[in-house]
Amino acid sequence: MTLFYAPDVAVSPFLPEEESRHAIRVLRLDRGDEITVTDGKGFFYQCTIVEPHPGRCEVTVVARRQQEPLRRGRIHVAVAPTKSMERMEWFAEKATEIGIDAITCLRCRFSERREIKTARLEKILVSAMKQSGKALIPAMNEMTDFKTFASRPHGGMKFIAHCEADPQTQLLQRLYRAGEDAIILIGPEGDFSKDETALARQHGFISVSLGESRLRTETAALVACHTIHVMSS
Repeated sequence: MTLFYAPDVAVSPFLPEEESRHAIRVLRLDRGDEITVTDGKGFFYQCTIVEPHPGRCEVTVVARRQQEPLRRGRIHVAVAPTKSMERMEWFAEKATEIGIDAITCLRCRFSERREIKTARLEKILVSAMKQSGKALIPAMNEMTDFKTFASRPHGGMKFIAHCEADPQTQLLQRLYRAGEDAIILIGPEGDFSKDETALARQHGFISVSLGESRLRTETAALVACHTIHVMSS
């Protein structure tokens, strides 16, 4: 099933230009054909094409249904973006396919990338949402200083994964309580600084391990997302 994305379909029954072109020029859909559209806000719409224009395809909404929750609890990964944007894009795509609610880019002391443009990542989130048959786009938050983010009030369980040697640090899956909201902080290739881990602990973040292997930033972020997702499903 091809899933189309139209964020305002509930109030404006038109597909965006890119979606219209794909439907009419690529898939050769025509007047009277039925399609499934999502608004990215948790709803699917069964629609019928009434005006197959490749720049602004008009549809009629026949039915609407809300997607059932795919898991219990929200997953929020806050990660220091990698120097290579391709690796960050890979994480955003795969995390969306698995299931994630929010991604925040962190600016840390040892960050390889100090600024980021979220527009490209947002397009990848939309594509991954459609490909995986979901109806909810994860929130893609702007770059935020580590201190600012760690100091904010956050609900649910709060974790920080880092490489500091500490025999008392336990695996994420042993500390996460299934079904609860969770935020996990993932550092840059150079890891969090000692001051950053100390600040996070002061604000209630629990140190966790993701296993014995030293993981690259995007791999660690995806492992954290998947671990929480599996336990909450």
